[in-house]
Amino acid sequence: MYQALLHATKYSLNQMKERICGRRNAPKLVLKPFFEVDVHLEGDVCNLKPSLEEVQSAINRAASHVLKSTKRVQNWNQKDIPEDQREPFYDWIAKDKEIVKVILLLTGSIQGTKNNVKKFLESFEKYNWLWKQKIDESLKRFNSKNPMLEDFENKLKEFVQFEDEINHIDNYHKIGALNLKSESVKLGLTRWIGMWKSAFSKDLHKKAKTHLESLTDDIKQIRLKIEKPVKDIDSLGSVMYALEEIRKKESEIELQFRPVSEMYSLLETYIHDVIEKEESDVSSILEKDWAKLVIDAEAVRNQLQGQQAEFKKSLIVGINNLIIDVEEFRKNFEKNGPMVPGIEPKEALNRLRMFSDEYSVRKRKYDSYFAGETLFGLPH
Repeated sequence: MYQALLHATKYSLNQMKERICGRRNAPKLVLKPFFEVDVHLEGDVCNLKPSLEEVQSAINRAASHVLKSTKRVQNWNQKDIPEDQREPFYDWIAKDKEIVKVILLLTGSIQGTKNNVKKFLESFEKYNWLWKQKIDESLKRFNSKNPMLEDFENKLKEFVQFEDEINHIDNYHKIGALNLKSESVKLGLTRWIGMWKSAFSKDLHKKAKTHLESLTDDIKQIRLKIEKPVKDIDSLGSVMYALEEIRKKESEIELQFRPVSEMYSLLETYIHDVIEKEESDVSSILEKDWAKLVIDAEAVRNQLQGQQAEFKKSLIVGINNLIIDVEEFRKNFEKNGPMVPGIEPKEALNRLRMFSDEYSVRKRKYDSYFAGETLFGLPH
């Protein structure tokens, strides 16, 4: 009976040893993993779940249960001895040298894999910049160098390369009796990469949207100018200058549109979910708005051609009248102004204010007529 129990116990423990530690003369590659362990990224540390200590503890408990199972089997030659005083086979089997040797091997079976496991976990330290560097501070340093669009593209490419590198990490890594699952740590690293990529993309999107809104607002302001009703020389000049502004911009407008279009194209390539729906085809929107403005400007120009002669005639009459009026104003100022001898200081101050107000009215007319002369190419 003792031999049968001893053999069964040895066999069970040796099977555990061979399954966990492998056979002495067998190639190590033959050994199949016995424990599946998850590799987790917790905060800024890679951990195992369960830990190596927990795996070793499970092996120790299993070996202990195999050995302790003989405590319930007693020697048949103890019938006359009270049951609580009978000696179980466990006391003999636990002292067997081969049993003790296997138990010692099992209790330290995971110890030999610690260095390899540590080395595997350290392989993820190359990504520790993801959490050691602050995203907002890095972005601030990046922007302090006045980055070009190419710099943003290189940065986003770098993040994508890290993503690809992480995705190509094997989901399972075998070390001895352990099968280390990398899916969780890969997911954690990918989330970190996503936060970095999102921060830089949103910053680029903010710049692109600012440029887009600026160009859109410029087009809108020019449109308001050419749609302004022409009632006098001032309003005519405002419209004519707006038409001239459109003519000058036509040669360079594409150069203004291109950077914005390239920014949005880059965002579409790397992280399109930051772009709002109405921004999805920014190039087409700008070109459409500009083309319509040019067409409307041409219509306004044609309309004004028939009115220019009348406004020019009115301008010449106004200039002549202003010359006469200014001469009369000067005579009146010299005769009744604040410099007349004998008047009280208070009266002089009142006259000064009155003539100053009248001068402002004439100065505005002068500025308007001067702009009109420039508009029609008349001598000043």
